[in-house]
Amino acid sequence: MKTIFIVDDNDTNLMAVKVALDGIYKTFAIPSAARMFRLLEKITPDLILLDIAMPEMDGFEAMQVLKSDRKLSPIPVIFLTAKHDAVSEIQGFEMGALDFIYKPFTPPVLIRRIETHLETDRLIKESQQAVRDIHNATISVIADTVENRDKITGGHIERTQIFLTILINELIRGGIYADQILGWDADLLLPSAQLHDVGKIVISDLILNKPGKLTDDEFNLIKQHCTEGERIINQIISKTKDDGFLHHAKMFAGYHHEKWNGMGYPRKLSSEDIPLEGRIMAVADVYDALISKRPYKNPFSHEQAVEIIKNDSGTHFDPHIVKAFLSVADDFEKELSSIIKKMPEKTV
Repeated sequence: MKTIFIVDDNDTNLMAVKVALDGIYKTFAIPSAARMFRLLEKITPDLILLDIAMPEMDGFEAMQVLKSDRKLSPIPVIFLTAKHDAVSEIQGFEMGALDFIYKPFTPPVLIRRIETHLETDRLIKESQQAVRDIHNATISVIADTVENRDKITGGHIERTQIFLTILINELIRGGIYADQILGWDADLLLPSAQLHDVGKIVISDLILNKPGKLTDDEFNLIKQHCTEGERIINQIISKTKDDGFLHHAKMFAGYHHEKWNGMGYPRKLSSEDIPLEGRIMAVADVYDALISKRPYKNPFSHEQAVEIIKNDSGTHFDPHIVKAFLSVADDFEKELSSIIKKMPEKTV
């Protein structure tokens, strides 16, 4: 059963709407916008019926707050109001309202209008999800193609995505860069992280799969995978009007080897000049490199990897992100234990 918030300071209006909708929808009768926002911390409705003329915070002010919040902005809103004038309608639609329903209303009309908008919203969300599925499938295929060429770092893309998820959730929980991260679309962010090494697709197999330590010249060629990754992603972006799902991919690809002290590559950026995606990926990427087997080294233990990252806080890594990493190091170890059981012997 769909959930609808009815927000109106008039008790008679609240009860009239609730009676009309009870049995069809799960309804919450809410006497003020402030009470609505408190309830939104616990419940996400499928639709909000919002009065305009309310004391303290009117419907337009409440709408502005709703649409400025990434989590709340997708909730459909219909103004249910006695305020019937063209200026208010224009303002409401410009703010993102689905419709206006005017008081006094008749229950059958109210129900039909709600049904129509909820069905439309469902179809739109299904269409958007289909597009996201295509985007994510495309990213996954490209990432698999890159990883299949790199015989040394098998499973790296899958593991870094797992570690990245743990780290981002902890950053949000701890209030570290939370405002910025919450402004990202998580459904696009995490899949796009799979493309952080896409630039390796242009690196020679002889270098990519060399069974030994790279020479300085070979390592300089490997470094080019950051700028090459950006170039490849920019090529894709240039051929589409919707680059939202690739924006984060470009940040991951181009900046995950920059260092907090400015001694990384390819641009030698430092501190917060490095995009946040790059700073977060740097920790997940290095952790995975440390605990994985390479031709030139055996895998470090989880404890050793944690100590190395801790010691490089403020030099290689953003110290705020290292703080979050240390808080969830045990979660990294739990994931590592389950991952190791599935990893090819040569990578452990």
